[in-house]
Amino acid sequence: MPLLNKTEARPARPSSPTSPSGRRSSWSAARLALTAFFTVDGFLFAAWVVRIPDVRAQVAASHSALGLALLCISAGAVATMALVGRLCLRYGSRRVTVASVAVFSLAVALPAHTHSVLALGAVLLLFGAGYGAANVAMNSAAVDLVAELRRPVMPSFHAGYSLGGLLGAAVGGLLAGRISASWALAASGALGLAVVTLAGTALLRAPAAARPAPRESAAPAPAGAAARLSGHARLLVVLLGLTALCTAYGEGALADWATLHLTDDVHASTATAAAGYAAFAFAMTVGRLSGTWLSERLGQTRVMLLGGLAACAGMATAALAPSVPLVLAGFVLVGLGLANVFPLAIAQAGAAAGPQGVATASTLGYAGMLIGPPVIGFLADALSLPAALLTVAASSALAGLLALAVRRHRTGRPA
Repeated sequence: MPLLNKTEARPARPSSPTSPSGRRSSWSAARLALTAFFTVDGFLFAAWVVRIPDVRAQVAASHSALGLALLCISAGAVATMALVGRLCLRYGSRRVTVASVAVFSLAVALPAHTHSVLALGAVLLLFGAGYGAANVAMNSAAVDLVAELRRPVMPSFHAGYSLGGLLGAAVGGLLAGRISASWALAASGALGLAVVTLAGTALLRAPAAARPAPRESAAPAPAGAAARLSGHARLLVVLLGLTALCTAYGEGALADWATLHLTDDVHASTATAAAGYAAFAFAMTVGRLSGTWLSERLGQTRVMLLGGLAACAGMATAALAPSVPLVLAGFVLVGLGLANVFPLAIAQAGAAAGPQGVATASTLGYAGMLIGPPVIGFLADALSLPAALLTVAASSALAGLLALAVRRHRTGRPA
């Protein structure tokens, strides 16, 4: 019997974390864990949203008082985002992600235990702080992972958020009327903490992504270029933040006004109106799931430009069409068009300026979601709701055009 060759006799060694296969395995684990964080973030927020009527009745709030209390979510988020960007630089985005989602999971159970509008507002400040911190930290960690993978996978993380929102709304709707808001939100928070424990362990164990030094161009920088590059990066982040703002403006407006437009202007039934927003949310989820594929084949700028223009056409159709099927088709087109603009803008801001870039762009984007619903309301009173919704078409087109401005600014070509 012939002796075995040394190569044949030697057992295959497991891939080490520093080998290419080991790095790919670690990145896959980190990507899966981070997707779980995005998903549970969307789930927790939706679980709260479907219980707002119960909490409102519990605290006996008027419409205006509830509106002021809900503004505390935005106030807490905006006040936290810049600080979290600095914390990510100091302690690492992954650690801050785990901590902030844990805080958010604990905070989601608190509104159901308040008995006054003042107490609700105070609790929602903490809720908003956890939500804002989680979004900045998760996106910062995702930006680092995107750089390591060298693939535009950011939309897939945001697809997880959208899917979590759909699941949270569906589960919350099924539980409504069966268990109390306090038990439902407590169960949601417990699920969040379980995900933090499992996914957080995997995320922290995976080798940290090495952030590449930002490069403005391949040419050597002349003397004194540091200040100019800093100003260049700041302007780039602001342009990307405005892109996110225009996109979030449309998302926030549709979340609050799509169903009302269907019932009041197109005379759809309540069930059909609810299906209208669900169609928009589902289309956005599908669009984000295909975002990486589209970005690799068309390029991120084309995806953002074509997405903005498609959303513009869809919103114009939905606002002006006289029939329910056309309005629903318009909402679907808006969802598909807007799906990838926000995540790609945040990813590019992070690539340009790290966690601080993510924080700045996220703050601007969140401001768009904040101002969208009231602006639509004022314009609807002054003109009409269909006319007010046309501003969403305009902001969507502007988001696409801003993507062109970003590319020209990045490459140094005149706009």
